Amino acid sequence: MAAPKDKKSDSRIDQQMIRDLADLLNETGLTEIEWNEGPLKVRVTKGGAPIYAAAPMAAAPAVAAGAAPAAAGDEASHPGAVKSPMVGTVYTAPEPGAAAFVKVGDSVNAGQTVLIVEAMKTMNPITAPKGGRVARILIENQQPVEFGQPLLIIE
Repeated sequence: MAAPKDKKSDSRIDQQMIRDLADLLNETGLTEIEWNEGPLKVRVTKGGAPIYAAAPMAAAPAVAAGAAPAAAGDEASHPGAVKSPMVGTVYTAPEPGAAAFVKVGDSVNAGQTVLIVEAMKTMNPITAPKGGRVARILIENQQPVEFGQPLLIIE
C-alpha cells in the first residue's frame, strides 16, 4: 500500500494550476506558457500546428531586417541581462502613477527590485542579480513578456 501512496505524492499535478495557466494563455493571447518549480515542469500550449507556422514567420523579418536579430540575440546573451523568470505582464512601477523602479542610467544594488512581473494574478518582484548601472530597458510598462525574455541590461 505504501508504493501507491508514494507514487501519487510524486505526481503532484495540480489540475487547477493547469486551468489557471490555460486561462492566462487566453487572457494574454499567448500560445504557450511554461511553469516549473523544482523538478516539476508544466508546459501548456494551444493551437498545436499554428505554433510551428508562427516560428518561420518570425524568422522572415529577421532576414529582411539584417542587424536587428543580432541585437536581440546580443541582449539575451549579455552578461548583465535581467531575464523574465516567467510568462506574464511586466510593470515598471510599484503601482499606477508611481515613479518607475529604475530608469536608464540609474545605479542599482544586487537584490534591488527593478520590475514586477504579474503571473496568474500574483505580483512577482524581479530583482537585480548584481549591482551596476541600468544601461538599457528593453520593455515597456504593462507589456506581455515570455519566459527568458531579456527585460533590462545592467552593466
